[in-house]
Amino acid sequence: MFAALRSSHLFALLENIRFEQSLFTLPFAYIGMILAAHGMPRLDQFLWITLAMVGARTFAMNMNRVIDLDLDRRNPRAARRPLPSGRLSLRAVGVYCAVSVALLFVAALQLNPLCVMLFPVAMVVFTGYSYVKRVSWLTHMVLGAALAGAPVGGWVAVAGTLSVEPLLLFLTVWTWASGFDILYACGDTDEDRRLGVHTISVDFSLRTALIASAAFHVGTVGMLVVLGAAFALNWPYWAGVAVVAGLLVYEHSIVTPGDLSRLTTAFFTINGYISTLVFAGTAASLLL
Repeated sequence: MFAALRSSHLFALLENIRFEQSLFTLPFAYIGMILAAHGMPRLDQFLWITLAMVGARTFAMNMNRVIDLDLDRRNPRAARRPLPSGRLSLRAVGVYCAVSVALLFVAALQLNPLCVMLFPVAMVVFTGYSYVKRVSWLTHMVLGAALAGAPVGGWVAVAGTLSVEPLLLFLTVWTWASGFDILYACGDTDEDRRLGVHTISVDFSLRTALIASAAFHVGTVGMLVVLGAAFALNWPYWAGVAVVAGLLVYEHSIVTPGDLSRLTTAFFTINGYISTLVFAGTAASLLL
């Protein structure tokens, strides 16, 4: 039964967009939402924000797979993905891109005019990552910016305005996401160098990449402190920040230039915990 599921079209689609990684950013969108609402927003806002996030992530990941198809076909690890392996057709992925863009746009229309105005900006950022990595190691920061749009989107969807607060949210997620992308790319250094993909580990060294990732994550903890102070959040939030800081220290302690064997644990497991912890701490703080 499981083998049949793995071969199904739905499973291939979920694999193509790395559905499980939605847990990385969805909690941050909800953080922006509940901070703007000073608690829970209206039910219709919650539903449209959730649908907007589904549309945004589905489009971004599918578009990335289309743009990177030539690279994935030449990368032994990536060649097993649904699109280069033929389990998903280019036409099908194109349809999913169109449907997800439509979903995101309809959700923006249901929320407020500023969401609609920011829609083209989101499209540019979502597609930019795949092109930037062909020319510059700044690709990590572009990906970080794409993910950091999640809490800003959650804030704008409820508040209908841009101010200093969503900028703090943006910088918090940007430092975190940029740092973990730098770290994750270390595992593909040799293949990326062969394919001409630019990352910090390729253009400089593994050690430089690990130092840069750690520096970004120090910035993440600093921004979490600033965020908590700016919103006057209380002890559940700070307890969450303390655990997050400990997880980031652990994440960097298990990955070294000479041993990248635990990179998957650092990337998938720990980063999934981090976003959930920050959301839980923020929500509990607002409830109290």
